[in-house]
Amino acid sequence: MYVCIEEYNKMLLIEARIREKYYSTFNSILKNEDYYFSKRTKRPPKDPINSLISFGNTLLYNWIAREIYKTTLDIRIAYLHASNNRYESLNLDVSEIFKPIIVDRIIFSLINKKMLNVNLHFENNNQGIYLNKEGKSIFIKEFYCKLKEKIKIKNELVTYEMLMRKEIYKLLGHINGENNQYKAFRYY
Repeated sequence: MYVCIEEYNKMLLIEARIREKYYSTFNSILKNEDYYFSKRTKRPPKDPINSLISFGNTLLYNWIAREIYKTTLDIRIAYLHASNNRYESLNLDVSEIFKPIIVDRIIFSLINKKMLNVNLHFENNNQGIYLNKEGKSIFIKEFYCKLKEKIKIKNELVTYEMLMRKEIYKLLGHINGENNQYKAFRYY
C-alpha cells in the first residue's frame, strides 16, 4: 500500500496526539508521590519515569529483535518506523503492540509497589536521569518475570513471550502469503 508523505505525516501527528493523551493518564495510575510524569522526554530522559520508559522499551526492542532474527524476516524493513536511519526497525514496529501491556505495566507495578526508590535506584549524570545498576537489575528481573506470566487469550493460557512470538510469526505468515490480512494483536 502506498501512502503519500502528507498522509504519512498526518498519521504521525495523530499517533503523537494519542500517545500524549495516553501518557497523560500515567499520574492517575501511579500511586507514589515521589514520581510525577509531565511529558515524554528521550535522549536523555529528564526524570525517573522517562528513564524507566526508555530502559523498558530498550529491553523490549532487544528481546523482539532476537526473536525476529530467528525467522526469515528482514529486521531492516519496517511498516511503521522509517528504516533509513537505523539498522533495526521491524522490532520497533512489533514492540508498539506490546509496550503498554508489558513495559508500562512493569513501570506501574514497580512504582506502586515501591520496589524502586527515586533516591536509591536512579542517578543524575548531568545529562539525564538513568536507572543505576541496582535499579536496572530490579527492572530486568521484573521484565523476565512478566515475559513468563500467563494470560488467557481465546481460552488458551499463553505467556507474553509466546504471545510476542506468535505475533512475529503471524506477520511472517502474512508476508509469505499464508494469511491474507494481518491483524495486530489487541489486548481487549
